[in-house]
Amino acid sequence: MKGYIWGLASVLLVTIAQLLLKWGVVNLPALNLGLFDIEWLWDNRHSLVTIMAGLAGYLLSMLCWLFALKYLPLNKAYPLISLSYVFVYFMAALLPWFNETVTLLKTAGVIFILFGIWLISRPERITK
Repeated sequence: MKGYIWGLASVLLVTIAQLLLKWGVVNLPALNLGLFDIEWLWDNRHSLVTIMAGLAGYLLSMLCWLFALKYLPLNKAYPLISLSYVFVYFMAALLPWFNETVTLLKTAGVIFILFGIWLISRPERITK
């Protein structure tokens, strides 16, 4: 049970990290790569802090994932990662500032992901 809790924590953190990174980069204006512009950094500090928070979320997610791997077999742990695709899809669609659209095709894809997770995670039947 510990492994699944760590795995779910990893999935939730990577979902939050992905959403933070998306929000941060969308709100960044173009950067002139020719000069180091301290004013640009200051003017965009909120987006940059959001991006850094997203990267920190990835780091924490990786730590949780290492604990998940300690307690779960890899063939049980790895399908959990796919849940992040499902969570990101729904959160991006539900949160108004992302303006993501829900379509039948995308929703069908999410259903297939969930079905795949279910198939992989089922206990094996031992035949005699």
